[in-house]
Amino acid sequence: MIRLAVALCAAGTLVAGCGIEPTGVFTDGDAPTGVAPGVTLFFLDQQGNLRPTVSETKRLGDVTQAVDLLLRLGDRNREDGLRSDLPAVGSLGPQVTVSDTVVTLLLPLARREVGPRGVDQVVCTALGVHRQSGDTRVTGAVVSFTDGTTIGPRTCPAS
Repeated sequence: MIRLAVALCAAGTLVAGCGIEPTGVFTDGDAPTGVAPGVTLFFLDQQGNLRPTVSETKRLGDVTQAVDLLLRLGDRNREDGLRSDLPAVGSLGPQVTVSDTVVTLLLPLARREVGPRGVDQVVCTALGVHRQSGDTRVTGAVVSFTDGTTIGPRTCPAS
């Protein structure tokens, strides 16, 4: 009798399904592609808080490209009220290495050239892009400067 009850319950479940109705084929809109609309860079609002902004590059890029873009932009043409604690650098982008759980960045700047929150901008941008690329093992960043100063490993205070 118990076997019959179990068999009937199993059959009833198969017949009833999960309760989700089929929808058919959708023909509107573009298919998801997985391509990033741009890279997320971190700037500062009027209170000095970190704010992520998407720079529409039509691709995610890598950590080197993202931090290079952050350094090249500085405060240039910021119409959104955000600012940077990093000076605009015209040449020689960062050198980036990744090992185990840490990304190391050598910036083409001396520590004295970077404002109080500039290191946070670099750390958050680097870690964010690395995570977006699918690698969740990297959890900290070390930032080095041309004058020999090294900071870190640090995490992003905005996350």
